[in-house]
Amino acid sequence: MTAYATALLRLLLQRAGEDRNRIFLSRWSTVDWQSLTLEGERHVAEFTITGDKAMAFAHLWLAGLSDSEFDMPRGFVADITVAAGPTPREDGAIEVRIEALTLDD
Repeated sequence: MTAYATALLRLLLQRAGEDRNRIFLSRWSTVDWQSLTLEGERHVAEFTITGDKAMAFAHLWLAGLSDSEFDMPRGFVADITVAAGPTPREDGAIEVRIEALTLDD
């Protein structure tokens, strides 16, 4: 994982507080991104959430995500969204896909 990806993952898990151990990373991809004036990375992260009342927990974890401020050591989160889910699985777990754009300072 890149430095931006690692920082973003850490910040996403911090949003869950003490219950972050219920969130499992199932897939992460990062690609370079650039416009005429900006450079950064586009991230796609897929998570599985387990435990009691997993759907309620997923909604709490994701509430207000697109409006959140993320304090990254360098760079910043320019855009973040819940791209898919929360979606229940037959086993009671919940799947979520988050997409984000991080940019250099």
